[in-house]
Amino acid sequence: MLDVIKKAAVAAVDAKVPVQVMYGTVTRTEPLEVTVEQRLALAEPFLVLPESVARKNWAVGDHVLLLRVQGGDSFVVLDRLVKT
Repeated sequence: MLDVIKKAAVAAVDAKVPVQVMYGTVTRTEPLEVTVEQRLALAEPFLVLPESVARKNWAVGDHVLLLRVQGGDSFVVLDRLVKT
C-alpha cells in the first residue's frame, strides 16, 4: 500500500509542473513575438519581460530561453541565447 501512495504522490507532482523551460525564436520585433517549436506563436501580452531583457534590441531570428509559467498563460523571457 505504501508503494501505491508513493506512486500517486509522484504522479500528482509530475502533473503539476510549476514551470517548464522552453526555447523560442523571435519571429517579429514590433510588437515582439516569439515562436516555440514552430507551432506556438506568443505575442507580447503572453510574454513577461524582465527589465534586463526588455532593453535588448531584438532581431528576427534571435533565440531565447523561456520559462512557461504553470497554466501556460504567461512565458518569462529569461535571456537571448548566443552560439559559442
